[in-house]
Amino acid sequence: MTLPDFLIIGSPKAGSTALHVALAQHPDLFLSNPKEPKFFMCEQARPDPAQQKGPGDAHSAQEWVWERSAYEGLFADAPSGALRGESTPFYLWDTASHERIRALIPDVKMIAVIRDPIDRAYSNWGHLWCDGLEPESDFLAACALESARVQAGYAPFWRYLETGLYGRQLEHLYGIFPQEQVFVLRYRQLIDNTSAVLDEICAFLGVPTGLVSTVPKSNVSNWVPDTPVNRVLQKTMRAGAAAGAHLPPQVWRQVQRPLLAALYQGGGRRPSLSVDDRKTLLPYFADDNALLGQLTGIDFSDWMNEKGRGAFTERQ
Repeated sequence: MTLPDFLIIGSPKAGSTALHVALAQHPDLFLSNPKEPKFFMCEQARPDPAQQKGPGDAHSAQEWVWERSAYEGLFADAPSGALRGESTPFYLWDTASHERIRALIPDVKMIAVIRDPIDRAYSNWGHLWCDGLEPESDFLAACALESARVQAGYAPFWRYLETGLYGRQLEHLYGIFPQEQVFVLRYRQLIDNTSAVLDEICAFLGVPTGLVSTVPKSNVSNWVPDTPVNRVLQKTMRAGAAAGAHLPPQVWRQVQRPLLAALYQGGGRRPSLSVDDRKTLLPYFADDNALLGQLTGIDFSDWMNEKGRGAFTERQ
């Protein structure tokens, strides 16, 4: 079997891509391509169309690797002796995947990358807004739609708030795996103390330290202002994504490039989340943040501040 020895399991928009690329530089580690196969989110069957009802969901689901033979094929070219890994951040949120992982690779090591849940949610919403898929221009209004969207069958990436409840997610994971198999990594540590943190992760995985010390620069798209022209472009993107569900993924990606280029033109930097908006969301995460601290022994009280730390680019 060519199955992974380690998984990067969370959370979306928390630095998993940067960590994936950084670890891929290590000569004793082999990281999958594609980075995010989502195999353990499937019951070795195609993603359920009833859970892919949001804009772009059905198109994206075509890229999920659900067949075991195809999943093992992602690691077939790993050099002899190299540890194999992949990065699907939704594995942390998707508690059903915890059981599937244990059934197939019970000794796997996992790196749970987590980020201030409000900053993460804002980044998640901004990602979908700038890609033309999120029709709601107001972040808090989009958050208020979450329950209705879940009921309507939107995919996990639309759960801006729920995917940030790391305490309950880790509590479930720790009920299935020993804590020593899980390395909890804060996004802030990855950005602010890169070299030391990468050495800690390499030591956790059992490969030599001192061989990787950098993460790639954040690939942040231009902000897309809410203008009449952009609204038309975004509506076209959503219609195209729906049609793209019936085309090979590479075809739709080629077609969408000029639309995305038009959306990103002259947008500038994403506006910071207002203090008032952040204060509105703090109570949602308070209890879960306390649980997270109890489980990990790490102080996350800074996440309860009225001003977040923002994205990597906002801190340079």
